[in-house]
Amino acid sequence: MLEKETIKFEKTVIVGIVTQNQNEEKLTEYLDELEFLTFTAGGEVVKRFSQKMERPNPKTFLGTGKMDEISHYVKEHDITTVIFDDELSPSQQKNISKILVECKVLDRTNLILDIFAQRAETSYARTQVELAQCQYLLPRLSGMWTHLERQKGGIGMRGPGETEIETDRRIVRDRISLLKEKIKVIDKQMSVQRGNRGAMVRVALVGYTNVGKSTLMNVISKSEVFVENKLFATLDTTVRKVVIKNLPFLLSDTVGFIRKLPTQLVDSFKSTLDEVREADLLLHVVDISHPDFEEHIASVNQILQDIKSGDKPTIMVFNKIDAYKHLTIDHDDLITEKTSKHYTLEEWKSTWMSKMGEDKALFISAVNKENFEEFREKVYEAVREIHITRFPYNKFLYPDYHEAPDEKEVSEE
Repeated sequence: MLEKETIKFEKTVIVGIVTQNQNEEKLTEYLDELEFLTFTAGGEVVKRFSQKMERPNPKTFLGTGKMDEISHYVKEHDITTVIFDDELSPSQQKNISKILVECKVLDRTNLILDIFAQRAETSYARTQVELAQCQYLLPRLSGMWTHLERQKGGIGMRGPGETEIETDRRIVRDRISLLKEKIKVIDKQMSVQRGNRGAMVRVALVGYTNVGKSTLMNVISKSEVFVENKLFATLDTTVRKVVIKNLPFLLSDTVGFIRKLPTQLVDSFKSTLDEVREADLLLHVVDISHPDFEEHIASVNQILQDIKSGDKPTIMVFNKIDAYKHLTIDHDDLITEKTSKHYTLEEWKSTWMSKMGEDKALFISAVNKENFEEFREKVYEAVREIHITRFPYNKFLYPDYHEAPDEKEVSEE
């Protein structure tokens, strides 16, 4: 009880726009996610602002009238932070900061970077996050510190030389180079570690953030990976050795993906994503209780394509079936049109099993271990199939191993 009283959330408003490519329903979904991101970062959203526009205003993202409305609200309600759902250009952020002088102005990318900075536990994760932050910061230096725009004059400052803003840019560029070199060294070390794991089959848990990957990891491997109902609870990849029916394989839990994932993070978390690239099998975990889970699947698949891992063998694991609630509709009501949002769990099963194949779609609850034996069996069969191609004669997979015609030749090798 005392802990709740000591937590102080920043009063925040969030902002988005309705465009030709993003209708009101889609904006609501994005702002819901942005509000969860804000909560994860330590903010409390007290109001949402939106505006219909053909395209964002190149100067202030929103129209003048809407910006004035936000400015008045910020002053009257002591708002400390305004967060925009889309990434702001350096000039937009600079111009908006001049209007909203009383508070911090952030965009979605900045917010995600801040959450990553909070969550980074290891030296490697902190290095990756700092690199992404520096790459984001570099083009925005002039807008963040307006006093750096003017070159100082007076004694000792005349003649050729750098302006303060150029000096700061050079410092940030040097820092980026240093961090990249540091990451290269760690990447080599991690590559060696992956190489030292031998020829064991590698399985990677992938999926949208907060879908239950770490919970599933704990249940399968009987380990204690950090779990929390917040976004990006896991940043560092955790690898565990798992054995099912005497068949060992390596299971890795990776960082969760998200819509509009900043490109800086994809670049700086290259080595973490290498666990996905080098995996033999992907377990794509989905929170089926989330109303936008199909869009989450599409976002994850797009990122997998971007990192050239979209064609790997994959099992879709629909998690949180215990939390799934479908809308009950009156089938006699001719006005109500039944859409995918009204599907029962059985209808989703038939949909995805026909789309992926019965052996490629699973429906479980990691928390309640519901359908968990079926999950273990499917994973075992998939790993076994890969294992057979790698080790044609294996006594764990073939009870009649001793009868293999080339056993002597194989064992001598």
